[in-house]
Amino acid sequence: MKELTDFLLQFGNLNTQQIDLIGSKTEELLLKKEAYFSEAGKIPNQVGFVLEGILRVCYYDNKGEEVTKYFGDENHLIVDWHHFEAKIPASEYVQAVTECKLLVFSRKDWEELSNTIIGWDAIVNKIIQKALIEKLDRRSPLVSEDATTRYLTFLEKFPSIANRVPLSYIASYLGVTQQSLSRIRKNIR
Repeated sequence: MKELTDFLLQFGNLNTQQIDLIGSKTEELLLKKEAYFSEAGKIPNQVGFVLEGILRVCYYDNKGEEVTKYFGDENHLIVDWHHFEAKIPASEYVQAVTECKLLVFSRKDWEELSNTIIGWDAIVNKIIQKALIEKLDRRSPLVSEDATTRYLTFLEKFPSIANRVPLSYIASYLGVTQQSLSRIRKNIR
């Protein structure tokens, strides 16, 4: 719970009573490797905070190929926010890449926090803004740089993820084939 508290306090002030309330609304969830936190076609009904492990957001393109869009690791919230907020079926999967331990809020508890804690929505909005900026920072180079530069940037920005996820997911995230990524890695060495 300390990790979640420290995370939230980066975005606003909470008193002890509010922190205790937030803690009472979380439930620990253990996700096995490759299990889904949320699935395409279903309405996301929970918000997670990653204590241990890595999850990825992925979807299937029009050729039926799996595309990794995003990775979420320790000390990050994980939720398909757009679909969670709109209460509509998701178009993406959120899948555990490794064994994961999360603190989870149900939709009901999340909404109760919003209705009870003054300033909760402001904190959540700051978290979402930061996540959107990070997402743009992560995705922008994928459009403009060559594959080797994209991989080197990935290693620089995500050193804690690079050695913990399968190469196929990294290749998919970078928009290259696994063979191309293997060649790039060989050339770098």
